[in-house]
Amino acid sequence: MSPGARLRPPAGRQGPGPIPPQIVDGLQLVMARRAGGALPGDTKAPGVGAGTELAQLRPYEVGDDVRQLDPAASARAGEPYVRVHVPERTLTTWVVVDISPSMAFGTGSRLKSDVAEGAALVVGRLAIRRAGRVAVMKFGAGKPDLHPPRASKPGLVSLRRALAEGVARDGQGDRQALAGALRRLGRVATQPGLVAIISDFRDQDGWTRPLGALRAHHSVFAIEVRDPREMSLPDVGRLAVVDPETGEHITVDSSHPKLRRRFASIEAEKRARVAREMRRLQIEHAVVSTDGDWLRELGRRLS
Repeated sequence: MSPGARLRPPAGRQGPGPIPPQIVDGLQLVMARRAGGALPGDTKAPGVGAGTELAQLRPYEVGDDVRQLDPAASARAGEPYVRVHVPERTLTTWVVVDISPSMAFGTGSRLKSDVAEGAALVVGRLAIRRAGRVAVMKFGAGKPDLHPPRASKPGLVSLRRALAEGVARDGQGDRQALAGALRRLGRVATQPGLVAIISDFRDQDGWTRPLGALRAHHSVFAIEVRDPREMSLPDVGRLAVVDPETGEHITVDSSHPKLRRRFASIEAEKRARVAREMRRLQIEHAVVSTDGDWLRELGRRLS
């Protein structure tokens, strides 16, 4: 590469690639058990309501739903009896997706945003099964953008529309974006559920405390998206690079071995710090990459 040469812009949006249904099916119960806790129907909710488990049989009263009449009990008692069921708990999954400019980077098969999109779609598909609901919150481009919980097909449609808007291209430089999104989610997600955070966790401060607060009330699953080129500096001479988060231009001479070692050491420590915080907070933590089969990586981490 000639002196002063600039890096080419990242490739355009490629999408997450194929998502085989059989792999998603295999992750269904594993993810719900390890990251989401009890499934709907596994735990009794307070009171009575619609469900599959019988709570009691009682005499019919005016206003009762006639569809709940129990023919056998009515025949034995000589008067109409209705079945009252235990309501099943509905699991709400909150998908928190990073759309900051750093997610538009990629040197592997696709961009980090493409991998994040695929991971969000997998989580969304799992969320709506067994009467679950899915909500999505995007952060990294101004104020967090919240799409409220929806069940079944409307939930997936809402998720797809939110992801289709892509990532921010202009540097915002907001190092509190993740922390702000987690704090807002803590205010709106009042019932226990599953929180799936999909981000590269780069250049963000102050997120451990609000993440710990969420962990106290919800099951939390963190999916960290990486690109192999972020972990090391190639020996290609002088580089003119742009920080995607701030828009700052930097020129470096990558031919110096000491500089490359220092760069790799700093990046390794940053990734190790994220992993340590996840372990300390007892957060399920998966790492997926733009280089390779991200879906199988996610599956191996959950198996």
